[in-house]
Order: sequence, then structure tokens, then C-alpha cells
Amino acid sequence: MSLQAQFDDTIRRDHRIEPRDWMPEGYRKTLIRQIAQHAHSEIIGMQPEGEWITRAPSLRRKAILLAKVQDEAGHGLYLYSAAETLGADRADLTERLIGGRQKYSSIFNYPTPSFADVGVIGWFVDGAAICNQVPLCRSSYGPYARAMVRICKEESFHQRQGYELLLTMMRGTEAQRSMVQDAVDRWWWPSLMMFGPPDTDSPNTAQSMAWRIKRHTNDELRQRFVDMTVPQAEFLGVTLPDPELRWSAERGCHDFGTPDWAELRRVIDGDGPCNAERIARRRDAHEGGAWVREAASAHAAKRAAQAERSAA
Repeated sequence: MSLQAQFDDTIRRDHRIEPRDWMPEGYRKTLIRQIAQHAHSEIIGMQPEGEWITRAPSLRRKAILLAKVQDEAGHGLYLYSAAETLGADRADLTERLIGGRQKYSSIFNYPTPSFADVGVIGWFVDGAAICNQVPLCRSSYGPYARAMVRICKEESFHQRQGYELLLTMMRGTEAQRSMVQDAVDRWWWPSLMMFGPPDTDSPNTAQSMAWRIKRHTNDELRQRFVDMTVPQAEFLGVTLPDPELRWSAERGCHDFGTPDWAELRRVIDGDGPCNAERIARRRDAHEGGAWVREAASAHAAKRAAQAERSAA
């Protein structure tokens, strides 16, 4: 059996591809692109909520938010490590991000002007992430799938803490309830865009599903998110800003409006409200941490030299 036939048979039997297995170059490149974009999104995604750590209204809220942002950093590290098993270089991936040659999720290019945004990010953004990422626990590439198991457990906690924050605010003052509704209005459509363009305009979906890297199309995941979120919104007492949103008895799911795909393209191309700010901060952090990387490399080299002398 040829190497290609062995790979195809492994995919057909729904078994895992591991780093030492032979794989087509297209499979490797597709995984590096997807995992790198995912890792970049986790790292950039620390910024919108990180802005509120020092401004959170109580010590409890500060501790919760700090723990969440720390989790996101860990997710990025898991994913960069998974990309490295494919031969990618972490430093190169970072340079590609801050140089504008690799993308991250469009959702993190929107501002967070109120503390209610922290709750809505947990509810919408992490909820959408759960819809998208739980199927990735069955991805055909072993290191990616295994990393996703822990990430999804933590994302589930993030979604619950966001919803709990919104429940607390909705039981508060009229000003707090208005703050929550305003945040819902601003984040709803960008959250639907998180899943990517419609299936008819998604150039990578068909091949990724054939290789079982992905398990569902963009539109299938978007529908799942809408159906999950509508009853949660009703319980919370907020209105989702879509006049076309209604239950379809015929389809057994919700009908909903069409996101502004032109806006999604603008944001992906770098023209979102916070694109330049997010990359500038990531670049500053990377450059500011150069001395730490240099010191760690020097220390590792010193330890290696000592071990070599001891062995001699």
C-alpha cells in the first residue's frame, strides 16, 4: 500500500494522523494555517477583556477575568505547540502575525466600551467557540484534537461565567440592563461572522471536511449557535437584534437574517475598528519581551554546556 493510500485509509477509518505519520503536504499546510490562526486568535483575544481587569467592579470579578485571560494565554501555547509538531516554527508564526501575513478571528477586532461587553464576549464569543471547537476534539490530527479537549472544557467555564455576569446585571438597575442590551446589539452580528463566510464562499471547507480536520460546515455551525442562543436570550430577558429571527417549524430550527459579509471581509483585510490597535499591542509585547527570550536562550545554552562538560 502506498503512503497516500495508507493516509487515505486512516482518514476513511476515522483514525488519527500522528506527527510521525506520512501526510500530504496540502494536509500539513492546511493544518498549520488553521492551528496558527486559532493560536493567534487566543493570544489576540486576551486584549479586549484584558482592558477590564483593573477596572472590574469587584475583587471577585477581577479574579474571574484574570483567570480567564490567563486561560486564553494557555490555549495559545497549546496550539502553537500543536503547530510545531507539523514542523512550524513558533517564532516564525509570531512574525507572520505581527507582519500581517497570517490572520486571526475577526471577532477580536471590535472594542469593549462597557463592562457588559465582558459578559457578552463570554456568552456569545465563547459560546460560538464551543460550537466550533467541540467537533475539533475529533479532528483527524491527533495533537490538535487532544489540545482541543482541555481548551473546550475551559471555554465552557468561560461561557458560563459570562452568562452569570449578564444575569447579575439584568437583575440590577435599569442602566445595567440597558448596558447589557447595548452590548448584545453590538456583538450579535460579529459573533455570527465568527464562523467564517457562507459555505458557498468558503474556499477551504470542502477539503478540510474531506480530510476530517473539520466536521461541520460554517453554516451548520452558525445555525447550531443561533438555535442554542435564542432560548438563552429569552431567559436572560434581552432581544437579539435580528427582525428576521423566528422559529421555522418546517425546518425544525430558527430562521435568521444575513450577516454583513462585506463587513467581515473588511475586518479580515485589516479595516476593522481595532485591527491596527490589536496588532500594535501584540508587536510591542513581542518586542518588549525580547530580553526574556534572549536570557532564557543564554541560560539554556549555559546549562547544556555544563552538562556536556560533566559528561566529558
